[in-house]
Amino acid sequence: MIKKEMIAMLLAGGQGSRLGVLTSKLAKPAVSFGGKYKIIDFPLSNCINSGIDTVGVLTQYQPLRLNQHIGIGIPWDLDRNIGGVTVLPPYEKSENTDWYTGTANAIYQNLEFMKYYNPQYVAILGGDHIYKMDYELMLDFHKKNNAKITLATYEVPWEEASRFGLVITDENNRVVDFEEKPAVPRSNKASMGIYIFDYDVLEEALTTLSEQPGCDFGMHVIPYCHERGDKIMAYNYQGYWKDVGTLSSYWEANMELIDIIPEFNLYEEFWRIYTKTDIIPPQYFSENAKVSGCIVSEGTEIYGEVSKSVIGAGVTIEEGAVVTNSIIMQGTVIKAGAKVDRSIIAENCVIGENSELCVGEEAPNKFKEKVYAGGLVTIGENSVIPADVKIGKNVAIVGITTAEDYPDGVLASGESIIRQ
Repeated sequence: MIKKEMIAMLLAGGQGSRLGVLTSKLAKPAVSFGGKYKIIDFPLSNCINSGIDTVGVLTQYQPLRLNQHIGIGIPWDLDRNIGGVTVLPPYEKSENTDWYTGTANAIYQNLEFMKYYNPQYVAILGGDHIYKMDYELMLDFHKKNNAKITLATYEVPWEEASRFGLVITDENNRVVDFEEKPAVPRSNKASMGIYIFDYDVLEEALTTLSEQPGCDFGMHVIPYCHERGDKIMAYNYQGYWKDVGTLSSYWEANMELIDIIPEFNLYEEFWRIYTKTDIIPPQYFSENAKVSGCIVSEGTEIYGEVSKSVIGAGVTIEEGAVVTNSIIMQGTVIKAGAKVDRSIIAENCVIGENSELCVGEEAPNKFKEKVYAGGLVTIGENSVIPADVKIGKNVAIVGITTAEDYPDGVLASGESIIRQ
């Protein structure tokens, strides 16, 4: 019989609607990060660096490119005969066939996968955070405290605590209460959505709560186990952790990579982040190019000026173009004379000659004010911006646009052009 001490279940089925046009045709964990990576690379790399060689990746929303990226797990050394990485989409059953309706429901629908490996412990992970964590240290903490469940917590600034699900602990870090986005928080320990369960406890809870609509770990499973008297411990994580669930936090996390001493270091030998890489030529900087404070990926050609930006693979920035404080993803072309500031530009876009992005005064976005904020310009994949137009702030564009879409050559702050 196969027996694994701990396996991981990685929840990667979310849409990530707060990333707007970046996830209109793409699962959030498949969004680019740091020039060459995908968001899902971070928890997958954490798994293999922590000695976990069996990972189930639960997919649902727009899974195609996520599946292609993961493949059989070769970049993460997860192409194993026993274990390795397995993609787990919803599937048809003899009865009660359902989409995944909540985080815990998704795990419940894959009990057979977990039983096959007969694990003593199961790590439940999210596929949409940027962090490095040794899950083995968290497991040691779990064992040392004879816990039935251990959840990872992160101390957030008190002024931001009301945005999170919080846990209240005693002096020994045992969880005694929960608060979900309270107006007046009693704790600043935010749950990271990372759990280690004794397998028998997890199976019993999921089976008991199987009829619960939209069954969720934070809302249902953890409170159920707490009421039942299971010992739940909080593992206080001290490293870098970023929920890149909004465009502003996603942009900030990328910009932090290019600090003089980055808080989150992608270059550490002892804790590498692995990814699927294409065989493409090296970067090329022309004689007149000016590049400072950037991450620039392979295959990119720069003839203009770039500063404080994260540039993906195979990007072309033509002569006279100026790019600052921006994220430019794979295959995009910035035409001659274009000026791009504080912009997130997805894959395979064309930014026309002499166009200007992120100009003028801020105004709230009329389409989705809470999504397109932070004074950014967000452009979805395969979009085209014509020459000689000016684009304001808090703007979203997706699709092939022409000069006729820009009255007087301008798309004002707070406006959007959405063509799916």
